[in-house]
Amino acid sequence: MTTPSTTAVPGAVAGGADAERKESSTMQLTVFEPVALADDLPCRSTDPELFFAESPADVELAKSVCTACQIREACLSGALERKEPWGVWGGELFVQGVIVARKRPRGRPRKNDVIAAAA
Repeated sequence: MTTPSTTAVPGAVAGGADAERKESSTMQLTVFEPVALADDLPCRSTDPELFFAESPADVELAKSVCTACQIREACLSGALERKEPWGVWGGELFVQGVIVARKRPRGRPRKNDVIAAAA
């Protein structure tokens, strides 16, 4: 996240290189500076690989890191706007651009688990 600030540049011409206006014109430059609290975000002090983990347990850990974040909603809305294809953004898991509740482990489920779930 950044905050804009403007700076006047003396002698610069905003509309082009007109010789008549060159001496008296100033141009406003917008400079983006990082927000001071960006370093305090939980994701900044965590390994970035965690937010793109393969293990369902690691994905749940990444989602839990986001729970206390003050910009969680902004992070999620930004990911939706950018159409992020995968990863944990704003405490939600994206898989192929869609938010999913949980990441399934690789492979087929065990037969015992299927039998127990059917009973």
